[in-house]
This record gives sequence, structure tokens and C-alpha cells, in this order.
Amino acid sequence: MVTTKSSAHFGAPSSLWGAALFCLLCASACARKPSELDKLEVATTPPGLSRLDQVFGGALELVGAQVVSPVQAVKPGGRVELKLYWRKVGDVPSGYRLFTHVLDEAGERILNLDATGALRRSQLGEPLYPPSVWEEGKLYVDELSFFVPTTVRTDTIRVACGVYRGSDRLTIAGRTGAEAARATVAKLSVAQPPLPGTTTTPVLWVQRSRSPIRIDGKLDEDAWQHASLTGPFVNVTTGRPVTGSELGGRAKLLYDDSALFLGIEVVDEDLRGGFPPNEPDPHLWSKDAVEIMIDPDGDGDNLDYYEVQIGPQNLVFDSVFDAYNQPRVEPNGPFGHQEWSSKLTSAVTLRGTLDDDEEDEGYTVELSIPWSSFNRAKRTPPTSVDTWRMNLYAMQSGSASAWSPILGQGNFHKASRFGRLRFAARPRATP
Repeated sequence: MVTTKSSAHFGAPSSLWGAALFCLLCASACARKPSELDKLEVATTPPGLSRLDQVFGGALELVGAQVVSPVQAVKPGGRVELKLYWRKVGDVPSGYRLFTHVLDEAGERILNLDATGALRRSQLGEPLYPPSVWEEGKLYVDELSFFVPTTVRTDTIRVACGVYRGSDRLTIAGRTGAEAARATVAKLSVAQPPLPGTTTTPVLWVQRSRSPIRIDGKLDEDAWQHASLTGPFVNVTTGRPVTGSELGGRAKLLYDDSALFLGIEVVDEDLRGGFPPNEPDPHLWSKDAVEIMIDPDGDGDNLDYYEVQIGPQNLVFDSVFDAYNQPRVEPNGPFGHQEWSSKLTSAVTLRGTLDDDEEDEGYTVELSIPWSSFNRAKRTPPTSVDTWRMNLYAMQSGSASAWSPILGQGNFHKASRFGRLRFAARPRATP
């Protein structure tokens, strides 16, 4: 005998209860489905982020930016991908939206990215996810991409962003003028075709010092008045002269029986340090630094070469490499054999103030490296028959000018693009 349970005890047909349960489950599923804005939330910022920490109107923080590609210079017509990271830290009135512009060196707008990317999606001209609807404290990723116009003629471009409503702008505390309403999030080198005559590498005859040199960052000893000069640094990618908005530099070199002497003068309108004062081998290239690459063999084969960097804080990074960029451990090093020490003596003088918003003029690095530190060189000190290879860079956050341009043939370690050093012989005594 089979028994059944009547639905009459529940006061409604079982089909109605089933439909109600189905609707309830559907509603629950819909409630759990993340919105498009939720999908743009991230738990933390990625490694390698360039920190910006700029707050617009006390309510919207631009935490940082990351250039995904290209890793070096971009060609006209090339694609650029970058990510911005935003956090809402206060009440943002309705109607405000993000803007992002690409500017050339003259400050002229060449692209408008206001409606680019998922966070900036709009419908009928209105943003779907304006900052006013963001959840306070959450971190949002703002993915942007664009193609550099083929008509661009400057050697650098920059990406600037801010927050606006009509003609109103949310501003950054402590800033004035146009820069109060926008933050530069990226500066990119543009790989313009090289000028004719820039494919050869420079040669410099290094003079012997005629008198003692005191390392104090001033270059005011008599010996420096007779030093060998490199001439102005050039665009590292094209070999073109640097413009007013780019880092500039030049160097003086001397030597004696004990050491190689360098005096490097950098033109830099925004001096940046920011490293702990006693940090060993800090990654100076991520801020401001001068970089010295030395290949004692002079053959440009990238075997057994040295790297020395000094920043405006007079901190030092030094290393020696077995081969081109080797050994190397990404992303945080070590880079080369960082246990090697150049045993250099250095001093820095600033023409400006580190890490503020006032315009600066630059800095001067004076240093001496004992010949005994070049333990992989065939002979030290060098003689008048020897040729060493060297390159010099003025660097800031990945952009640079150089004594000898690389011309897109590799990175700053490319020894075949280093300039050549010859060493003047000791003057003969007068009979």
C-alpha cells in the first residue's frame, strides 16, 4: 500500500510553493551577483606601483599609477596601457567625474581619455560609476589605454588627471595654479627617429689632475678648471638635444695614479629623494640619480662591467655584472653582485630642496673611485694606450638623458653604446 501526503494541510497547491521557492532563490542569487563597479575593486595595490598619494578636494585619493606597457620608450603610433588606483576618503558631491589628458612637452593636450576604461563607462553622456557612488575606503582600479598620435613631435609626453564638474575642479591641498587641479601620473619617452650623425659613440680624452681634489660637491678646485668635458647630455633614445622640460646634465672627468674623478652637474626642476638615510644599495633609479656605467676592457661586449649610482641624498648603489644585466633577480634584486663595493668617496650639493613642490634647479655630484676597486680590469691605473668604455646618465623615475644615447638598442647597460675614454699621458719633464 502506497501512502501520499496531501497538500491540503498547507492550505496551497504544492506548485505555488515551488514557484515561490524558485523566485526566492533567484532573488538571492541576483543579490549576490557582483555589480560592474564591484568587479573594479581590488584588495591592494600591485608591486612596482609609483606612489602618488594625492587627495583631490579632501575626498578622492589618487593612490598611485602603474605603466603596464611599454616598459621603455613608446613609438609614435604605439599603444600605452596604464592603471590608476583611486580611493574615496570623504564625501564627493554628485556630478563630479574623472578626467585624464595626454599632454606633449609644451603642455598642449593631444588626447582626451575622460571616457576611456571600465571605471569611466557612460550612458547617454553620463558616467555609470561616478566617484559619488563609490564605497568609501574601497580601492578601485582605473584601467586606461591609448595610442600615441603619429603626429607627436616632442620627445616626451605626460598623462595628467583630476576630478571635475563642469568648470569646477577638485584641487590638491598645497598646490596653486593649473597644477592644483591635476596630477601627473606618468611621463613617457617617445622614441623619435635618431638624428643623422648620432649613431657614433663619443670619445673623451681624460686629463690627469694637476693638483689635489677635495670631494665636497662644489667642483671649485683649480684642477676642475682643466678637466675634460663631456658636453651636454642628450636624449637617451634619439640622441637629440634635451628640451627645457627634460633632465639635463654634463660631466667633467680627471684621473691620477690613485683614482678616477667625476663631477656631474644635473639640471632637474623637481628634486626627489625619499630613501631612508642609511639604506644600503637603494634603488635610486626609481627617483633621482646619476648613473655611471664602466667597462674597463673597452670592447663593449658587456662582460665584467660596473654600475655606480648616486642620488641627491648622497646615497650609493654599486654593483658589478658578469654579462649583460646578469646576474639579475626580478623584481627586487639583487641586480648584479651587489656585495661589490666601489669604495668611492662622494659629495652632493643641491640647487633646490628635496621632496617639495617648489621648482628646483638641479644638483652636483662629485666623486672619486679608487682604481683598486676595478678588480676585473686588466690593468689599473690605465695608460695612454688603453681605452675604457663608459656611459653617464641623469635619471628620474625611469626617464633619462645620457652622454652617449642608446638609440633603442637595449637598456642603459648596453656597453656597445657606451662612450670611449682615453687617458692622457703624464706630461714629460722639461729638460
